[in-house]
Amino acid sequence: MKSGSNLEKVLSAGHTAVTAELGPPMGCNAETVRKKMELLRGTADAFNVTDCQTAVVRMSSISTSIFLAQAGMEPVMQMTCRDRNRIAIQSDILGAAAHGIKNCLCIAGDHQSFGAKGKLKGHPGSKNVYDVDSIQLVGILRGLRDDARQQGGDPLDASVPLFIGAAWTPLGDPIEIRTIRLAKKVNAGADFIQTQAVYDIKRFSEAMQKARDRGLHERVAILAGIIVPKSGGMLAYMNKSVPGVVVPQELIDRMKAASDQRAEGIKIAVELIQQVLQIEGVRGVHIQAIEWEEAVREVVGGAGLLPRPTV
Repeated sequence: MKSGSNLEKVLSAGHTAVTAELGPPMGCNAETVRKKMELLRGTADAFNVTDCQTAVVRMSSISTSIFLAQAGMEPVMQMTCRDRNRIAIQSDILGAAAHGIKNCLCIAGDHQSFGAKGKLKGHPGSKNVYDVDSIQLVGILRGLRDDARQQGGDPLDASVPLFIGAAWTPLGDPIEIRTIRLAKKVNAGADFIQTQAVYDIKRFSEAMQKARDRGLHERVAILAGIIVPKSGGMLAYMNKSVPGVVVPQELIDRMKAASDQRAEGIKIAVELIQQVLQIEGVRGVHIQAIEWEEAVREVVGGAGLLPRPTV
């Protein structure tokens, strides 16, 4: 075992893994976190805690992850390269590990201009950091764990138990480099991968074939991303505006024609999960019901993935 995390144990035992997302609030009210936690409890093997997603200030991923760990729910703490240099990143990782946080997802982070496009204005004038990129960040975490050594070369007093995750956008432009970047993350030390939202099963299957051609599915656990849609308008927006998300027009039309679009969205999410799990090399799913945590239990149950295994 690299970390002894529940997510690692579930995957090592050969089970289909389920992770779900918990977005921290735009404030310091711990009760908001607790309410989301209770809606999600028991629905997944671990719970992603986002790190100021869409470049909007929210309760920190670290503190929110600690809330989960204290409540017996395993977090996957997200760590972005956008806001911290390598010193701050490693310091935060050590602090999180001291609180028993064993899973970390290494991502670049949404650019600070992202929040300026919608209702939430974010901080488009802020300065990003990007001292290291997400591939380098994976390697830094592997050094903390495998070598008990921080990136600058100084030794640690003990190795850091970490199950290291990374993201993959298989249909992002330019699509030619996507499998190459996935391979770089695996070579850097990624233990599990969570993908961008999958709606186009055919194209995702083709991307998985490219990953299998390189043998990557045998070296890393790939979890297919599933964003539960609330409306046809949401699907149309993601198809147009979210990099790497491709939504077939028939799905958009189906959602718009539904009398109850939220119920239809849950049905679509269940169908997508069942389809992606038939693709060779997919070891689980990562479910995102954005500010709709109550939908996750219905989605996971509808896909036949409850109860979650005890390992």
